[in-house]
Amino acid sequence: MALLVVGFDLDMTLIDSRPGVVATFDALNDELGTAIDGAAIASRLGPPLEREMAAYFPPEEIDPVCDRFRALYAQHGIRGCHALPGAAAAVEHVRTIGATTLVVTAKYEPNAHRCLDHVGISVDHVVGWRHGPQKAETLRDHGAHVYVGDTVPDVEAALAAGARAIAVTSGPVGRAELQAAGAHVVLDSLAEFPEWLASDSLAAD
Repeated sequence: MALLVVGFDLDMTLIDSRPGVVATFDALNDELGTAIDGAAIASRLGPPLEREMAAYFPPEEIDPVCDRFRALYAQHGIRGCHALPGAAAAVEHVRTIGATTLVVTAKYEPNAHRCLDHVGISVDHVVGWRHGPQKAETLRDHGAHVYVGDTVPDVEAALAAGARAIAVTSGPVGRAELQAAGAHVVLDSLAEFPEWLASDSLAAD
């Protein structure tokens, strides 16, 4: 069998980035004089930023506003993120058994690297600006056997890529919905992930 490849989503799977997202929207609102509800957006992290901004700006303004948000996030958002329970240990366990670690996220890739560096989590590969079917394509390209995420599109991406779909309830989606989407396993947190991986046939192949 090829070298085991384990992929992770980033926001609300490995890191809680909500405080940094809110702080960045506060800075954006101050700069633009807008009233974007950053707390509401942070509560449902997962959809692309462009989709969220479509509720506040005409089409021609969305890309420039999103670019500005990402620039401000590098200043205000990184220090507002922290690792979720069990995240660092889960990634380290994957590395310890000789598997490849991969992060596939909708976040702007340079900011994804900054967040991981800030919380002290090191992975082999980071691919940003991927959502839904794009995540599936990236997982296939990297030969991922497992993908861990916190949303229904994460589960769907894993299934479409032929990978084990492992869901965690640390994000905005509950256990029942993740199970209904087809997750092979739903965990309360990544603290449970090393034990699951050790018990799964993939780790023994």
